[in-house]
Amino acid sequence: MGPPQLKEFVSPPECPVFEPSREEFSDPFAYINKIRAIAEKTGICKVRPPPEWQPPFACDVDRLQFTPRIQRLNELEAQTRVKLNFLDQIAKFWELQGCTLKIPHVERKILDLYLLNRLVNEEGGFDAVCRERRWSRISVQMGFAPGKAIGSHLRAHYERILYPYKLFKTGANLLKATLTNDTKDKEYTPHDLPQRQSVQPQETCSIARRAKRMRAEVRPPEPLSTLLKPVPQEPHQVSDVPHASVDQYMCLVCGCGTAEDRLLLCDGCDDSYHTFCLIPPLHDVPKGDWRCPKCLAQECGKPPVAFGFEQASRNYNLRTFGDMADSFKSDYFNMPVHMVPTELVEKEFWRLVSTIEEDVTVEYGADIASKEFGSGFPVKNGQVEVSGDDETYLTSGWNLNNMPVLDASVLTHVTADICGMKLPWLYVGMCFSSFCWHIEDHWSYSINYLHWGEPKTWYGAPGSAATQLEGVMKKLAPELFESQPDLLHQLVTIMNPNTLMNNGVELIPFGCAGEFVITFPRAYHSGFNQGFNFAEAVNFCTMDWMPIGRQCVDHYRQLSRYCVFSHDEMVCNMAAKADHMEVELASAVQKEMAVMIQEEEELRGKGVSRSQQVDYELLPDEERQCLKCRTTCYLSGITCPCSPGKLVCLHHAQDLCSCPPSGYTLQCKFTLATLYPMMAAVKHRAESFKNWVASVQDILETKANKKRGLEELRSLVEQAEAGAYPKTDLQRQLRALTLDAEKCASMAQQLLNGKRQTRYRSGGGRTQSQNELTVEELRSFVTQLDGLPCVIRQAPLLKDLLTRVDDFRQQSERLLSDEAPSAAGLQELLDVSLGLDVELPQLPLLRERLEQARWLEGAQRASGRPDSLCLDTMRRLIDQGVGLAPHGSVERAMARLQELLTVSEQWEERALSLMEARPFHSMETLEDALQEVENIPAFLPNCMQLKEVVLKAKDWLQEVEALQVGGRIPVLDSLSELVVRAEDIPVWLDPLTRLEALLADVQTWKESAAKTFLVKNSSLSLLEVLTPRCDVGAGSQKSRSKKSKEASPGSRRDSAKLDSLSEVERALLESKDSASAMTTLEDVRQSEMEVLLALRAANESKLLSAADGSEELSVCLCHKGPSGGMLQCELCRDVFHSDCVTTASELEQDQAWLCPLCQRSRKPPLDRVLPLLASLQRIRVRLPEGDALRFLIERTVRWQHRVQMASPVRVSPLCVRVLRVWLGSHANPPPPLVPVTGLGTELEELMGEGFLLQVTLPETDQLYRYLFHKLAIPPPPSPASSTQEPPEQQQHHSRKGSPKRTKRRKDSTDSHPRDRVKKSRKKKSKSGKEKSPETLPSDPLASDSEDEEEDYSLCAAPWCREPGGDEVNWVQCDGTCNQWFHQVCVGVSAAQAEKDDYICIKCFLMKV
Repeated sequence: MGPPQLKEFVSPPECPVFEPSREEFSDPFAYINKIRAIAEKTGICKVRPPPEWQPPFACDVDRLQFTPRIQRLNELEAQTRVKLNFLDQIAKFWELQGCTLKIPHVERKILDLYLLNRLVNEEGGFDAVCRERRWSRISVQMGFAPGKAIGSHLRAHYERILYPYKLFKTGANLLKATLTNDTKDKEYTPHDLPQRQSVQPQETCSIARRAKRMRAEVRPPEPLSTLLKPVPQEPHQVSDVPHASVDQYMCLVCGCGTAEDRLLLCDGCDDSYHTFCLIPPLHDVPKGDWRCPKCLAQECGKPPVAFGFEQASRNYNLRTFGDMADSFKSDYFNMPVHMVPTELVEKEFWRLVSTIEEDVTVEYGADIASKEFGSGFPVKNGQVEVSGDDETYLTSGWNLNNMPVLDASVLTHVTADICGMKLPWLYVGMCFSSFCWHIEDHWSYSINYLHWGEPKTWYGAPGSAATQLEGVMKKLAPELFESQPDLLHQLVTIMNPNTLMNNGVELIPFGCAGEFVITFPRAYHSGFNQGFNFAEAVNFCTMDWMPIGRQCVDHYRQLSRYCVFSHDEMVCNMAAKADHMEVELASAVQKEMAVMIQEEEELRGKGVSRSQQVDYELLPDEERQCLKCRTTCYLSGITCPCSPGKLVCLHHAQDLCSCPPSGYTLQCKFTLATLYPMMAAVKHRAESFKNWVASVQDILETKANKKRGLEELRSLVEQAEAGAYPKTDLQRQLRALTLDAEKCASMAQQLLNGKRQTRYRSGGGRTQSQNELTVEELRSFVTQLDGLPCVIRQAPLLKDLLTRVDDFRQQSERLLSDEAPSAAGLQELLDVSLGLDVELPQLPLLRERLEQARWLEGAQRASGRPDSLCLDTMRRLIDQGVGLAPHGSVERAMARLQELLTVSEQWEERALSLMEARPFHSMETLEDALQEVENIPAFLPNCMQLKEVVLKAKDWLQEVEALQVGGRIPVLDSLSELVVRAEDIPVWLDPLTRLEALLADVQTWKESAAKTFLVKNSSLSLLEVLTPRCDVGAGSQKSRSKKSKEASPGSRRDSAKLDSLSEVERALLESKDSASAMTTLEDVRQSEMEVLLALRAANESKLLSAADGSEELSVCLCHKGPSGGMLQCELCRDVFHSDCVTTASELEQDQAWLCPLCQRSRKPPLDRVLPLLASLQRIRVRLPEGDALRFLIERTVRWQHRVQMASPVRVSPLCVRVLRVWLGSHANPPPPLVPVTGLGTELEELMGEGFLLQVTLPETDQLYRYLFHKLAIPPPPSPASSTQEPPEQQQHHSRKGSPKRTKRRKDSTDSHPRDRVKKSRKKKSKSGKEKSPETLPSDPLASDSEDEEEDYSLCAAPWCREPGGDEVNWVQCDGTCNQWFHQVCVGVSAAQAEKDDYICIKCFLMKV
């Protein structure tokens, strides 16, 4: 049975696809060698470059012009072409018979005449089939359904169309020679292959390539006699018809020219034949051209023409070809080119190549030389400039211009530039254009890169299936191989992959775009283009190809096929560079040279005696090809003088001529003597590698007692690197062994040095590294060191380390078995582990037990110090304990801590609630709680605070009780402090309410006193107003104090002077009782009087100095000069501008005016002040304001008594005169007279102290009015007056005629301290009371009692202080008055009275 009909194409499984990384892609041959084991199984593979590898397209598009090949698809397929050749022969046979061949239809299908003819021949021929009635069987074999009487139709068609041709071929007689056709039959148009093959393709490269694959090799035609068999003829009787002696046309059969109407003239040779002389005879004259039997036998007996592609008649460039290709595809599939599925194109392609009914023609721009038009890859000095970023592609190994000539490619030793093999070929494809089944020249590798465009569909078979594929194709299309034995080398024949697979051939298809396709040696491949694209391909050979290449040359010799290059020449070129050759390549070259020299030895010794050296490499390939097998000669060739220009190889010396071998000449490139040293050099290079291999193997097989050192292994590795030895498994094994040994040595050294890990002491150990050795690994490591074929010097030390590790393990087990190991012991053991740089399984448990031991010790220490065991400590310990591994001791300690924490927290909350309770708890409640807390062994802040609160409360109550001991009157500050302290004591204190009420009464009293004394919006405090002044006058406290010191240096007391209110207040607070407070205030009063007197004197002196014009004056609050109306203060005697101060409008002329600095309070009447003192006594609380009020009242009473005892003194006339002169010089018009200015000391001090009193007394106003009216100074005379009255008259006028003034004014006042020289000498000293020699005149204030007047006159000082005691010291004035004074009243000490003279103030003024 014939093969089944192929229906729909089924694509084979895909081939392997490799995606190298960037590093792997950097070396193409290394990567190809890496994938060869996998890819060789399929013969073809695809390599997808990394995404970033995108070379620019460097071909000159405008310059590229090419003429494509024309491909008729159904002529490409082998079986289809056989059918077409057969039909062409049948059609020609009938055409020569004057008939047209029409192929009949059977069952609405065109009848396969070729298959019908083959099946009939296989069944024994037409007669046998008819005789045995096998037509039904043949119809089934042809695929028709049985039972439809198809066999009779097949018989009729065979008998009508094929049987006459069969008879003609055998030379048998035919019954008839006419061809009748049915009107439904399809007329067959011959393909006329010989006519189309008459034009051969142009050779685009000057170098021979691929055995002229497009040149048909036609064998010489056989003689006609062998094709035409003699036809037996029956004896022919010559007719009796008379004929002319010479006929113009004579029948070549009968030799007569009669019956000219029945003579046929052959349209081929012009011979004549009678229709009735032909065999078989013709009844009628044919209408068309007719060929005689001789011409018919000659035409039908012509040998078949070798099939090849014809060239198109049009040249294309890329643009025009692309337009044509896209237009064809879109029109054929009736859709845009990019939308046509690749599967649809594939199935349609194989349908078209398998049918004889459709003739589809495409064009293919194949085998375009890149040397002429430029490569698609960038090349140096190319026609297209390359940018800086793309310069790496110039030298890339995957650049197809570089790959064939890389060092790893043996083609680099082929000197000629072979187009398509060393120089890339370009391919411009369109839809359905195909490349037929073929293997590469010399069975080399090939690599194809699709630059752009639509993909290619490839089919490949591994090299191991090459013979099988060739056998299947020869079996299925033997007719093609009979005429073309090297048909598969011509790239003109394809066969359906499904057909090959059905016959057991393994095929691998795939499609690719922008990727590399690599074919391996002798791997058949074919395919077609899916559409318009541009590809580039080249060959390369690696050293593993060399034996295959030699087999290919032998194969070519059998086929008489041209070689592209000389294999022997390439091997010799490589041998010439043996010193620089890679060792692996040298080994391969050595094997090649051994085979080559052995063959030369055998063939050269066959009787040829003469030799001649010839440089074959200088000859063209055509001149050094073997005449018989067309092999390119290089090492040797045979010539004979009888046949000049002819050359044969040593294998075909007998085919040169008939001369004996002794007459031949051996033309050789090298003598055998020359070849041997070449092979020796290669062998030495290769054997150096073998010696190295032997050394390595010796090391690997060395026993334990004969181990080598690690340095020797390293030297072998270095030798392999220096000698560029092949990276074989042995070298990889040596490297791995050396690397392992070095790692072992390094690891051993690190283990010994203890540097493999980063250690820490906080946890009592070290971090566990990922590559840390376990104990078993260490043990295995030591065993591994013993098993290494080399010596590691650290091995003994590692054994010692293993011993120490075993000791550590024993100690760890002993320690861990203890219920409560000490932290020190655990830490010590962990410290030992620091020197053991291996993974110790006991370490985690040891660390856990260490943490537990440390925690337990910390908990015990904390429990042993209850004073520092706070809640945070307990919580911290519990939190730490939670993170520990479970253990009985830890859990028990945790339970105790938790219980203690719970109790402590409860008492802390209770203590806090006791302190924050409102109302406060009693002392008894808090003390009871504290008794319970005493039993808790922990530091509880709230409980401690509660304890402190109770202690503070007890102290507070004790202090309150102490204040009431002995009936003492408590001080206000003490009470305030107690109340303030009680606010911070959260305990119910019974006395607190009483103290707060007492303070409230004091505060009420102070407010009442402030309302009584203080002026509205006053800046002075109540204490400032009630106590004697420390700052008298308009200046600052510091300046006044300084002035007072300068004015009266002799008035200083022995006691510390109180210069500020704060000091006075502090002294009052520090006083033990009222008496000491009164003493303190008395000292302040005396200081006040001294400072006041000094200030008054200074201000008066300033005014007098300004009156003399000796210095400028600065007065008032504004510190400016006198101007306009001026007011003089009766207390400080300073003057002020009337605009700068405020005066009461109701102030009368005889009323004293005080400046704002001296007017400190309201000066309430005494009757308003006394109730305040009475209410304070009822409160029974001492406060500074109360002491000050008591002293103020006592001072007021004393002053009243002194006023009652005092007598006024007249003013000194000199003093009045001086003042009047000053006033007269500054007043214009003259101001009113100034009141008392030169009073006596007693009255001056008395009047000043009255003004200082902060109580309004009638005595003050009375004394002032008296002095004002008595001592008033009359205004100075007018300048127009020519006479002056006596002073007494002036004084009389001043008293009688002075108008009443509400205010006393001065134009200006300026003062400097007056120089008072108090020098007194004590003339007499008396004790007791003694009357003065003179008596003071009476005044309105004097008492009616004479006794009192006498008592008052005892001391002449107006400010007599009436000293008391057993002994009173007196001093007498040494001036003119001889009056007596108390020493204390005039400020003279006993020592001064004894040493110096004393002059009273009146005598001093009179003297001045």
